[in-house]
Amino acid sequence: MKQFDSSIAAKSLSTEDIQSYGINGYLVLPNLINEDKLIPILNECMAAWQREKDEYNPKATWLKNSLLPDIHHRSSLVRRYYFDGPLVDVAEQLIGPNIKGATSQLTFKMRGNIKPFGWHQDNGYGQLEPTNAISTLTALDDTDEENGCLWLIPGSHKGGQVGVSDRLSVQAKLAERDLSIEIDNDETAIPVPLNAGDAVVLHCHLLHRSEGNMSVNRDRRILFLRYADADAVEVYNDNQPRLGPLLRGVSRFGEVAKYERELFNE
Repeated sequence: MKQFDSSIAAKSLSTEDIQSYGINGYLVLPNLINEDKLIPILNECMAAWQREKDEYNPKATWLKNSLLPDIHHRSSLVRRYYFDGPLVDVAEQLIGPNIKGATSQLTFKMRGNIKPFGWHQDNGYGQLEPTNAISTLTALDDTDEENGCLWLIPGSHKGGQVGVSDRLSVQAKLAERDLSIEIDNDETAIPVPLNAGDAVVLHCHLLHRSEGNMSVNRDRRILFLRYADADAVEVYNDNQPRLGPLLRGVSRFGEVAKYERELFNE
């Protein structure tokens, strides 16, 4: 049952879509948002970005240059898209009937930001159980190899979680939010160019990376939304429930069921 009202169209996956996701660990959703809806979302995202971010600074951290968390607190249109947009339908079909939001953020590589981001799994940045969470990247710009589109290794999610305890300098990497993984052989990696309004869905164990934005006059702006089972817990936090808005179904955790309801009068 839907928890929030919305006029945004639903999204049904085909049997072939679901099978492809299971095999490859990702799914591209073309033209998920049309231009009429995309431009207002982009405008609200940029207004929030410009209120809190300076110009790109090559000496600043990745967090400073490229990330704005909790964008649904800053944009009502993003909130509608996050809470009850087509990606919630997708999450329900890939995860199950009980869905909560786990992350909302802007992940930008503005022109001039040529820093790459190494191979990683999104579950390494917030390890959840069960391990069926999905990351969704909605392109707010056309993205290609020149301006830093996503690269991924199809099927790599089948290898499961790479243990952070096996990595060197884990605490130092956490401080910079860098949990990149060394890959011996990435010959099977493919780029995933997107048109503005397209989205790509990633399994939480899928290995992916991005190069820097090498274009002269184009930004690469992504709306990143993560969804999880409504009862998902944080392995790194003594299996405490991951807090996030309950979007579909029910949760055995009362704190999830009421999370952010008062904040948004829902």
